[in-house]
Order: sequence, then structure tokens, then C-alpha cells
Amino acid sequence: MKKLINSPEHLVVESMEGFVAAHLDLVQAHFNPNYIIRADAPVKKKVAIISGGGSGHEPMHGGYVGEGMLDAACPGAVFTSPTPDQMYEASKAAHGGAGVLHIVKNYTGDVLNFEMAADLLRADGIEVESVIIDDDVAVKDSLYTAGRRGVGATVLAEKITGGAAAAGWGLKDVADICRKVNANARSMGVALTSCTVPHVGKPTFDLPEDQYELGIGIHGEPGRTRLPLESADKIVERMMEPIISDLPFKSGDEVLLFVNGMGGTPVLELYVLYRKAQQLAAKAGLKVVRNLVGPYMTSLEMAGASITLLKLDDTLKKYWDAPVNTPALRWGK
Repeated sequence: MKKLINSPEHLVVESMEGFVAAHLDLVQAHFNPNYIIRADAPVKKKVAIISGGGSGHEPMHGGYVGEGMLDAACPGAVFTSPTPDQMYEASKAAHGGAGVLHIVKNYTGDVLNFEMAADLLRADGIEVESVIIDDDVAVKDSLYTAGRRGVGATVLAEKITGGAAAAGWGLKDVADICRKVNANARSMGVALTSCTVPHVGKPTFDLPEDQYELGIGIHGEPGRTRLPLESADKIVERMMEPIISDLPFKSGDEVLLFVNGMGGTPVLELYVLYRKAQQLAAKAGLKVVRNLVGPYMTSLEMAGASITLLKLDDTLKKYWDAPVNTPALRWGK
């Protein structure tokens, strides 16, 4: 294992320290329990949006803390759910009087721990809504989930929901638009290599040089099938067909096309994938009117990518376009 770390035990805290030092204008950190929070938190009379999950998926979630997106994020150990006290304390610190929304990827530990935190917050008199993201079409159940996994749509949900909250929407409406994003998004991932969890010190799984895994999860969970390595265009075809047919999308739909890198895939290659994905979307009669390309939800150094399609309407477009100022996502003003 070759990694630029000091020790696996101190990795998350040291990364948090560096992250905050680099973005002092946007975020601050709290330790014991660990969370990242907006520098101007709590924002009064605004719904506070909290998310979190295991570390190793950066910039998810801490990179999306800031104006127009998350109010706080809870990083667990690598590929390990945050604890309920992290979520509870982060939510209390971010709460500005208008309630709290938890955005939760559908992994069993995340779901259970966020539920425990929500119960504690309600006991304190804080109103809480929770939305589970489960957009992955690859498999129904996996090593980490009951039901579909939460993957790329999480980024889109955090952005659009954050825009609505910044516009002054109430808690129920903010939760509803988050559910709308999840209901209208579908994703699929592939892996060319495994990743190595620092505490383990060896690759999570063995993947021969001449094969790839179709439908991989962001923790290295098995996908639909293992296939001989093919051209980028053929791999994209295998990803896009189940995405388009699952919702189902229909001719004339406006969509956001998100091509995400898993951490070890050059952006050069991601645009090759985007090229073919856009062509296939157009062939299906879909109008790609918004897009995102880059490593926004990674799996350490895994070589691979995911594709997410989100069916849009005027409201979703409005809050996707709304100003955002976070370490990892910035536009508008």
C-alpha cells in the first residue's frame, strides 16, 4: 500500500484539519465528535441541511458545506458510517430555528445512525425531516444496504435542496424537493480497479487487468456482472440502457447528465464517457440541458466512473442554477 498518509488512525482528523485550513472563509471544523460546518452557522430562519457518510468519498460530503448547499457534514472513518452523536451535535450546531433536513444515502449504518440522531433532536424540540437517497439501478440489495444504494443523485439532491433552503422554503417543502430529486434520478457505476482502505492495507477485491465490474458500489460492493474489458463506448452503452429504461425516461424529457469519476479516473477519460452518454441520451429523445463532469463522489483511488441522469422540470432547474459557494462546487452570485 502506497498512500500519502501519516497513519490510518489519524487520517480523517488530519484531512479535516487541512481541509478547514484551506477553506477558512467557508467552513470550520468541530472535533470529538467530528463534523464540518458552515463558517457562518447557524443561519437564522433557514432550514439546516445535514448530510454525512464514511470518509473516502471526497469531496462528498464536506466539500459541499457552504452557501447554497449543506450546512454541516459528518465524516465517519473510511467507508464507515458516522456515529449518531456526530449527526446530533452537527444538527444542533447548524439549526437556525427552521428545522433540520437529513439527507441520507441508503446504507444500513447511515440510515440507522441518522434515525437515532433524529430521535434525539426531536426530543430536544427540533423538527427533523429525513430523506433517503437510493438511485442506484445496478442491484436491489448489497453488502451495505437493504434496497438500492445511494450514489450520484446525492450530489444533485444536496445542491438542489440547498438552493431551495437558501430561497427560504419551509422544512416540509425542502424535504419534498429532495424526495423529488431522488425519485427522478437513476445511476450506474463501473470499476476498472479496486481501491485500498488504509486500515486494511490491501485492495478490497481482486479485478484482473482484462476485466471490469459493471454496477459497482462506491465501497467496492459487487455489481451486476464482471465482463471482459471493452471500449469506453460499449461500457457507456451498458450503463445507460438500465438507467434510461428504469425510470423510465421518455422522449422529450429534459435531463441533467452527471458523469462522475471514482477517484482514479482522469478527467480526460470522463469526457470520453460524457460524449457517448450524451449521444445515447439524444438517441432516446432526451434533452441534456444541464450537466456535471468530474470526481464529485469518489471511492478513494478506484479507477472507474458512474453516470447519473436526473429528469428536470423548471423548479429543479431553477435551484440547480441557484448560486452555490462551497469548497467543491461554486457558481452564480
